[in-house]
Amino acid sequence: MRVSKAGLACGSALLAVVLTLTLAGCQLPGGSGRAGPEGGTTPAGSAASSGAGAVFLGAGECSSWGREFFTEVPCGSERAAARVIARHGGRSGDGPLCPARSDFILHVSVPRGYACMRNLEAPHPGDPGAGGGPRTVVGDCVYGVGRGEVRETACDGSGRRGPEYRVTASAAERALCPSGTDLYVTLGGSRPVGCAVRV
Repeated sequence: MRVSKAGLACGSALLAVVLTLTLAGCQLPGGSGRAGPEGGTTPAGSAASSGAGAVFLGAGECSSWGREFFTEVPCGSERAAARVIARHGGRSGDGPLCPARSDFILHVSVPRGYACMRNLEAPHPGDPGAGGGPRTVVGDCVYGVGRGEVRETACDGSGRRGPEYRVTASAAERALCPSGTDLYVTLGGSRPVGCAVRV
């Protein structure tokens, strides 16, 4: 499932870089997507820069975790909550996918780009079956929301909605999914078809 990101906020290049946060399951429930070729959107928030690094939230750097704003902080700080595991320029819909273990994505407005984030401590909504993260991966569970759309939910049933399907395999095309596949979910990457079975 591809996840499109909504909205960018403006900020000062020197003092406050404002971000849009995609929380597909990080603090808000469930990612969203489509059972087919298109993705859905996920909730958003914002963040600000402390100006600590040469590149705001470069690979390996850490951010605080706040209700409205994220700031760059040293990874050893008590305030550090998430680490950048990949950093790309441009829009996330046009650039490389975040690693499968990403818990959420921050969209940076100055300079334009996005940071693939992993929480320093559990929970990790990007883990297979955990019910969130910016990508749907093998091991994740989904439920139908109508019009061919699905949303991620925790496979253990702890989400707001119980799981209806589990993605058990990925394939280059639908015809290569195992027999018994009940649903196809867009994953992206080199094996973009998720082969899901009813649970």
